[in-house]
Amino acid sequence: MKIADIKHAFVTGGASGIGLGAARGLAARGIAVTIADFNPDALADVLAEGIAKIRGVQMDVRDRAAWVKAKGDAEAAFGPVDLLISNAGIASVGYELADMDPESFDRIVGVNLFGAFNGISAFAADMRGRGRGHIVSTASIVGLASPKNGVGGNYVASKFGIVGLSEVLRLEMAPHGVGVSVLCPGYMATGNGRNPIRFANDSRKVAGLGDSPGGRVEDLVPRLLAGIEADDFYIISHCEHEWPNVERRSKELEMAFNGGDKYK
Repeated sequence: MKIADIKHAFVTGGASGIGLGAARGLAARGIAVTIADFNPDALADVLAEGIAKIRGVQMDVRDRAAWVKAKGDAEAAFGPVDLLISNAGIASVGYELADMDPESFDRIVGVNLFGAFNGISAFAADMRGRGRGHIVSTASIVGLASPKNGVGGNYVASKFGIVGLSEVLRLEMAPHGVGVSVLCPGYMATGNGRNPIRFANDSRKVAGLGDSPGGRVEDLVPRLLAGIEADDFYIISHCEHEWPNVERRSKELEMAFNGGDKYK
């Protein structure tokens, strides 16, 4: 979808990080943007900047009733949504699955994966009916290949799920003129590391979590917008060094399809 043809974008996780960067990039092109975020303080800070054509809504992406209301209010203000960026997500504190609090698993998957589905449920049918629109869901490089260490299995599972969800959605929506992309960035300096503290993701291990060095959102946003315009499915950024891990997984799959060395 041409960026110039987008009239209204709805961005979750829009008060910080990648979501805020995308919202600012779209608004700078004259597009009306509704940003949704769980954090009311961050949302208020963004709205206080007075950026033209940006409105906000505080919501939990797990709350399906909130999605219905947010969609109705957004479209009453700015018209039909042409672009949905489901970016809301929280990080994991990194416990091994055998030691993980089940509530922590539910919370990560609920926000990251179910949140993305809830956005699809709210907007995809209308886009299909109009024969126009684009949906982007933010996964991660760890949604393409599990990392060696350091990332919780709940987070990895949620991001793999987003990739699969998006693959199916792309096949379903393509005949109707609606584009679908999955954003798979490497580690970004977004403040996402603070989210386990904010959401009380796992009270056993929150001390010292916070921001860490990573890629700049300002450098990712042009790649994101170019990927939308080109109707790319995979939009990959700031993770070139991760290719060997993705390649390893691809080769393991290829070997398995060929019977595997142990069967030869």
